Amino acid sequence: MSRTAGLAPPGASRHSRVFLPLLAGLVVLAWVALWAWARSPYGRYLEHGDWTASGPAALLCQAIPAGDVVVPVVLYATAWILMTAAMMLPTTLPLVNAFDRLTAQRPDHGRLLTLLLLGYMTAWGAFGLLAHALHGAMLSLLAGVPALAWHGWLIGVAIIALAGAFQFSKLKYQCLEKCRTPLSFIMARWRGQAQAWHAFALGAQHGLFCVGCCWALMLLMFGVGAGSLGWMLLLAAAMAIEKNVRWGRRLGKPLGVALLSWAVVLVATHA
Repeated sequence: MSRTAGLAPPGASRHSRVFLPLLAGLVVLAWVALWAWARSPYGRYLEHGDWTASGPAALLCQAIPAGDVVVPVVLYATAWILMTAAMMLPTTLPLVNAFDRLTAQRPDHGRLLTLLLLGYMTAWGAFGLLAHALHGAMLSLLAGVPALAWHGWLIGVAIIALAGAFQFSKLKYQCLEKCRTPLSFIMARWRGQAQAWHAFALGAQHGLFCVGCCWALMLLMFGVGAGSLGWMLLLAAAMAIEKNVRWGRRLGKPLGVALLSWAVVLVATHA
């Protein structure tokens, strides 16, 4: 089947009037859930600290086989999914809109859109698991090297400096260009065959490019505090502007300068 098969006529925009509000509602729900979680007695579980030291999580760790591994992973995965839905789904609107118009005539249109988003979230979920593993290894290193723990602020400064430096990298803008031109991305990859799998794979591939351009900014959440809704909103806005706004590509380098300057100020302050 031709990759352009199923391209919708103008009247097919009615599908967008249903699905896009659902996507917007999902994003709002994720932000509300994060806000409620942060203000609850369990808000510390958003901070990626030692979830198993005390409280309900510690009781679950004792009650569940291999709970000291399973419980933190489940809690972290839940928090990460909410964070990703809140921060990254708004940046997928051009992708969803282009794929919506391309598949609007298909009877399984809604299922394909859902699989597209599931693929996208899977890519970010894989990155989240990797980040969780690296964070756990870093905590173990700090616990085993007291001298390093005394200078733990250097880790935060290094993350901020890394995020700033990455704003000047070629890889950043190669991946960003794929995110900013979703229609070209879809037309180059969508075949309209084995639709369910290809829709999921298309979302996952686009998600990988999204990870490629935004991973350093997302790592800032580990440096400034994953439970800070203010930082989440600020970073989400920056990434949405970079991807969706006409002049957004020009935001990268000034943002990089700001982050590197912040890292220098922190070093000077602590020194």
